[in-house]
Amino acid sequence: MSAVAMRPGLWRRLLRDPRAMLGLALVALAVLAALLVPLLPLPGPEAPDFMATLSPPSAAHLLGTDDLGRDTLSRILSGARVSLLVGVASVGAALLLGGTIGLLAGFLGGWVDGVLMRCMDVLLAFPGILLALGITASLGASLTNTVIAIAAVNLPVLARVARGQAMALRGLDYVHAQRALGFGSMTILWRAILPNALSPILVQASVLLASSIITESYLSFLGLGVQPPTPSWGNMLRDAIGFLDQAPWLAWFPGLAIFLTVLGFNLLGDGVRDRLDPRD
Repeated sequence: MSAVAMRPGLWRRLLRDPRAMLGLALVALAVLAALLVPLLPLPGPEAPDFMATLSPPSAAHLLGTDDLGRDTLSRILSGARVSLLVGVASVGAALLLGGTIGLLAGFLGGWVDGVLMRCMDVLLAFPGILLALGITASLGASLTNTVIAIAAVNLPVLARVARGQAMALRGLDYVHAQRALGFGSMTILWRAILPNALSPILVQASVLLASSIITESYLSFLGLGVQPPTPSWGNMLRDAIGFLDQAPWLAWFPGLAIFLTVLGFNLLGDGVRDRLDPRD
């Protein structure tokens, strides 16, 4: 039985947490923006209008236009799709691989633990943003390589969390009971360790979603992430640098989108973590 299932009322208390609910609302807003943008009556995010370049916010263009006359609102909503795709894909890949590595290392111990965690230590030796920059510079700037780079940054973090949970759980009575009943190590890992280790791992993953969105914005800002004409919040900020005096809204709105989305994931992750705290 998982830790969440063992705590009846967890979700009721989470719903009463205003911080978690604010985070959930912000995340839901970003997800809705990403899903609904093709259905909205907006110009295409890559469609130029050379008669309306650098237009301020107005009824025709609610958030103004850029130097090519492209609608800023349409580009920000399309950028949400890129940021969420990169965040979810990179964290999902790191969760699958890092969680597996960490659980195996923590449960089996010995030389398996030593070899796997030394590999993770090599990745942890590099500051996250420098590791991501190095990978994207080596592989080339693209959406796929951005996901790979950010997954590599998140991988050792999730592996260490999973390892810690496996080490804490492997000595408990119900694990010894399953051994006594003749279950193999992989069966015990799947049936007893994973369900009870999953909650802290998922909480850490939710926090990493926020940092992954920031990292994607860094890479795109530096020209090593998502490439134009595909809009992302990072390359929108980069394009806005030359027009800060004439059209400051080009930097305001993508910056605000990054801030609100990252804040939402952080608040939601903190709220879930607090509700799962055994001291609560």
